[in-house]
Amino acid sequence: MTVKLDMIGIVVEDMGKALGFYRALGFEIPETADREPHVEIAQEGVRIAFDTVEVARGVYGSWERPSGHRIELAFRCADASSVDALYRGIVERGYEGRREPWDAFWGQRYAIVADPDGNLISLFA
Repeated sequence: MTVKLDMIGIVVEDMGKALGFYRALGFEIPETADREPHVEIAQEGVRIAFDTVEVARGVYGSWERPSGHRIELAFRCADASSVDALYRGIVERGYEGRREPWDAFWGQRYAIVADPDGNLISLFA
């Protein structure tokens, strides 16, 4: 049996706020999607799905707000200056910067932001 990662699902409190953040990351998401309970975007063979809390309750039978850091999404940028510019643009739009860009000991330029639901998002090159 072979499995392949096909989709990452994110439960969101407010679809419009969540999609606004991912637009700031550079994803092309139509504004009309802000009012949908389920939205999917595709990027090179992997889908990212956004579901409202109500949809999550329907799928899982219940839903409790998670606490603590559980999973990280990491997005590769073209180069170090792209990491810096993307971080700056996200923070300037009012989203939370968790750690300003730095040169990590493992050789990457790295920065961390949080989406509106508190998920940690890494930017690296």
